[in-house]
Amino acid sequence: MSAFKKFFKNIIHDRDPKDDSVKVKGKPKYYGTVSPYPNFNASSDASVLQTAIESKGVDEDVIIAVLVKRDNEQRQKIKAVYAASTGENLDKDLKSALRSHLEDVSLALLMTPAHFDASQLRKATKGLGTDEEVLVEILATRSHEEIQEIKRVFKEEYSRDLEEVIQDETSGDFTSALLALLNTKKDDSAEVDIALARKDAEILFAVGENAEGFHMCTFIDILTTRSGPQLSKTFQQYACVSDLTLPKALEMELNGNIEDCLIDLVKCAWNTPAFFAEKLHLAMKGHGTCEDTLIRVLVSRSEVDLKRIVEEYGAMYEKTLQEDILSDTKGHFQKVLLELCGPH
Repeated sequence: MSAFKKFFKNIIHDRDPKDDSVKVKGKPKYYGTVSPYPNFNASSDASVLQTAIESKGVDEDVIIAVLVKRDNEQRQKIKAVYAASTGENLDKDLKSALRSHLEDVSLALLMTPAHFDASQLRKATKGLGTDEEVLVEILATRSHEEIQEIKRVFKEEYSRDLEEVIQDETSGDFTSALLALLNTKKDDSAEVDIALARKDAEILFAVGENAEGFHMCTFIDILTTRSGPQLSKTFQQYACVSDLTLPKALEMELNGNIEDCLIDLVKCAWNTPAFFAEKLHLAMKGHGTCEDTLIRVLVSRSEVDLKRIVEEYGAMYEKTLQEDILSDTKGHFQKVLLELCGPH
């Protein structure tokens, strides 16, 4: 069974165009696992963290309890109060007090989402080799506004334009796809245009498997500008004009980074939480664990759609995400990851 068939085999549902606009008391339904702490007091939390850091042996349990039970906005306030009251930097103090992966996840939780994403993109493009999967994961799943903020922060932190770094570290069609994700304002509407979906499907068929040469620019343009619900309908329409599914056609026509990139775009459009569930599963599958992936996904999605990711994980792999975390990690690092996953 191909990786793509496995991906689709047990996901709970395809993307429902109406689902993104579900309202609860006038607000969009919340699928994050971390919510604002109801009795929040930044001064009290800053004092508690200072005591935990300075205590003999460091009180990791207290540090975890504070960081995971506050949302990102509250953590930023704690950082500011900590600096004002102690004259020290909370990030630096935690870096000195903690070790290994617990240190990594704690520092990640203290960053704003844009700073965290920028740091991950920097890490993916720095040194020998480039982590193409991380580049695609972040750029394919953030909104246009979020990407603009990531670009601003990246330039501020690293004194280089993100576009420039991507051009230096990648090549060919893969570079074109990443730059399109960086600079194109993707439609974020939940509305679906059936006629457009049919037209796009016919175009993709005509310039792809039914053409002598694969017209990459057309694929990149459609996959990076249409909304997820719109693309889902296009994929369904594609089956009406071809004997193959679009993912299968991509697998047959392409190879390398650009194949992986376009297939990931299809997965994200079809079901973003399932896309991340697969990322987490692969991070713990077989020998060894990719702690960086666990941290990146759980921290970045904890206030977005981690509840859905946990649900999809259970449906896709017949084990809960928490069970696999218990099997693959240990100690305080395991505890903070489980806390991020929410109630089990």
